[in-house]
Amino acid sequence: MAGRQLAPLGLSDEERSELESLASRRKTAQALALRARIVLACADGAQNKDVAARVGLDSTTVGKWRRRFARTGWMACVTSPVPARRARSMIPA
Repeated sequence: MAGRQLAPLGLSDEERSELESLASRRKTAQALALRARIVLACADGAQNKDVAARVGLDSTTVGKWRRRFARTGWMACVTSPVPARRARSMIPA
């Protein structure tokens, strides 16, 4: 049984160039480079499960980055929300 067919992400030449640069630059943070590789593979028409197998992640993670890119463009790869942590009190109870 084949998975649901997902439409390839449409990348402009500028977006593709920027993502390829992020994915291959040696000084790029590894998490950012991984996100760029995910989006590039999705843009080439690969399904989430195939991209997940290629990069060693779960398909839900690939789906998350596909959706974020589709909503907000390549900057979604650069700026991802980080859950806030509650500050611990320095005074013991």
